[in-house]
Amino acid sequence: MAEEIFPLVDEEGNVVGQAPRSVCHNGTKLLHPVIHLHIFNSEGELYLQKRAASKDIQPNKWDSSVAGHIDLGEKPDTAVLREAREELGLTNITPVYITKYIIETDCERELSYCFYTQYDGSFELDANELADGRFWRIEEIQLNLGKGIFTTNFELDFNNFLNKGLSGLIASTSILH
Repeated sequence: MAEEIFPLVDEEGNVVGQAPRSVCHNGTKLLHPVIHLHIFNSEGELYLQKRAASKDIQPNKWDSSVAGHIDLGEKPDTAVLREAREELGLTNITPVYITKYIIETDCERELSYCFYTQYDGSFELDANELADGRFWRIEEIQLNLGKGIFTTNFELDFNNFLNKGLSGLIASTSILH
């Protein structure tokens, strides 16, 4: 199987080149775009996925409901729907855009397009990508921050805008639009 090729972007999201996945994840810090979808249920709990042990970045850690790379030539709103279908089997959701910002870890740099949605149905987890998934109470997440349970990326999203839960997101995104 051929290695994935990621678009490289500037800080506004304009494509400026491309590079293989391995190069983007080896400490070069080449900026590449991703999506994060945060799924809340009607109780205000946040669904998190546990990354498979085979993942090259942050294996076995709890992460955003859906997280994935944007393909060459793909728009963020298309990528979020594709990734939700691939990872969780979701086809009937309406993601709401929150924000985009740069996430930098020890081995990569990503321009993260963040979305949320509300969903109370079932999930079909992709066993190649995910080891587990479940809904968490916001307070439960707060108690476990900084303990090595969550991905760096998820903790940044949580601290930046998820910590107020679904009601806080709805209020903040309605102000933005």
